[in-house]
Amino acid sequence: MRVAVFGGSFNPPHLGHVLAGTWLLATGEVDHVLVVPAYRHAFGKNLAPFPLRMRLAEAAFACVAHASVDPIEYELSGESRTLHTLEALARLHPTWELRLVIGTDVLAEADKWYRFDRVRELARPLVLPRSDGSTPSPLPVLSSTQVRSALRAGGREAVRELVPRAVYDLLDAEALGALLGGS
Repeated sequence: MRVAVFGGSFNPPHLGHVLAGTWLLATGEVDHVLVVPAYRHAFGKNLAPFPLRMRLAEAAFACVAHASVDPIEYELSGESRTLHTLEALARLHPTWELRLVIGTDVLAEADKWYRFDRVRELARPLVLPRSDGSTPSPLPVLSSTQVRSALRAGGREAVRELVPRAVYDLLDAEALGALLGGS
């Protein structure tokens, strides 16, 4: 089985994430999308608690056939490193052909990653076409940072069209506080 490993902070997951997963499946490059929320961000980003981000990611991707959310980085604990995650997945699922999902923006920063050469050996990158505003992309220009900014400026209602309905429905006062406490 060809599996796209789609990691990220998902702080919170938004429509761009779901559309990216759907795009990956629709192109026929993979059979399954494995969404992997980071436990602790490798570059020190402050994140909402892992259980909340996991619950939001599960809600966001529930509508995508052939996608699932995996808590493997929580199980590995410590700082999230893509290499460690891929090594663990390869051990757990030796028959899977792993592909690592990254955006063109992330590809440009591959030199900052821990052992990217080995990462590339374990899971050949699947590069998502991300727009910089000047080049077209099938995916929207949207980030979790933009969603959190909209939440700060206008509250829950301000993100109704930025997040999947299932995520929107989970944005109670506690979840909003946790997300806005992160950067």
